[in-house]
Amino acid sequence: MNNSALIRSLNKDLAIELPEKITLEEIKRILGTRINELIRTDFNKLVYLLYRIDVSESKLKYLLKTTAGEDAGDIIAALIIERQLMKIRSRKEFKHPDTNIPDEDKW
Repeated sequence: MNNSALIRSLNKDLAIELPEKITLEEIKRILGTRINELIRTDFNKLVYLLYRIDVSESKLKYLLKTTAGEDAGDIIAALIIERQLMKIRSRKEFKHPDTNIPDEDKW
């Protein structure tokens, strides 16, 4: 699986620098570690990032409640990746090429 669109999206939205060639499992591990760091040091920043990325608050609360004992950073990382992949799919689905617009009508 090519993760380049996901990596670009995460790098941009989270202000991190994931390498270009990395597996999905490595992405989850790195994000989980970063999120756990934010939980300990800057919880407000984590909340802001989750809001900005548009992670479902109700889904997050449910998962944290029902998976007690599991690593919160890993759970949140999975939700972030899921949301970013949804955005990428939506952008591809609704992308329309402007090839049928005459040159004089283009902006």
